[in-house]
Amino acid sequence: MHRFSHSAPISRFRLSSFLLWVLMFLIPAAVAVFIYSVFAHVTLYSYIAIGMIFLAVFLRIIQWFLASRAKCPLCMVPSLSNRGCAKNRNARKLLGSYRLRVAGTILLRNYFRCPYCGEPTVMELRQRKTSLIHSK
Repeated sequence: MHRFSHSAPISRFRLSSFLLWVLMFLIPAAVAVFIYSVFAHVTLYSYIAIGMIFLAVFLRIIQWFLASRAKCPLCMVPSLSNRGCAKNRNARKLLGSYRLRVAGTILLRNYFRCPYCGEPTVMELRQRKTSLIHSK
């Protein structure tokens, strides 16, 4: 399995994965609250739904920015972005999305398999080999 050489990409992957899953629940919740507010004729719920939609847009912009900088250490393609590139033949989807599969395995199993190159990557830092040079 591949590992990262710096801790910044690990943070980007984890935060972007978390935001992607939050958005998957926030958007349907906002739509449900808005539909309920229309049928119940409660304007407070309409304002809450609109606020949830604005929050979703704001979080989506942050997630897009983080996902575009979170790259696979082997192929250097952003694994949480939809690039339109050819996927690996063994890449699998979750709920119709390659990105959700990557985000889910990052959050639950602490590794991911890149949908583009197909190589597994552990969310850990690479151990650097240090050589001791004895000087006389």
